[in-house]
Amino acid sequence: MKKLTKAEEQIMMVLWGMDGGLLMEIVERMPEPQPHKNTVATILKILVEKDFVKIEPVGRFHRYYANVSKDAYSGGTLNNVVADYFGGSFSDAVSFLVEKKKLSVKDLELLLKQIKKEGK
Repeated sequence: MKKLTKAEEQIMMVLWGMDGGLLMEIVERMPEPQPHKNTVATILKILVEKDFVKIEPVGRFHRYYANVSKDAYSGGTLNNVVADYFGGSFSDAVSFLVEKKKLSVKDLELLLKQIKKEGK
């Protein structure tokens, strides 16, 4: 899966939070300071070319929809990080988080419970 720039990710976050939107609706939901509508339109065009966004004509306007789910993109991004920085080892990634105190024993216990539950 292709990687998104920060600006592209911001727009995708807005689209993931709504069931499609016109350009101005998307701009209005952007965090402050809101980018100019021309900037958002240009990034939406790029996202369409990357196949992350699909368009539905509505009169003379376009309604934009996310064509890639947030879960699919998040999973692909996480896989890329683990592959690029941890040699593809998720256990090394978790160990790193524990060492950096980003993951507590309680978090690990919850993960273990979830793994056991899904393994049944």
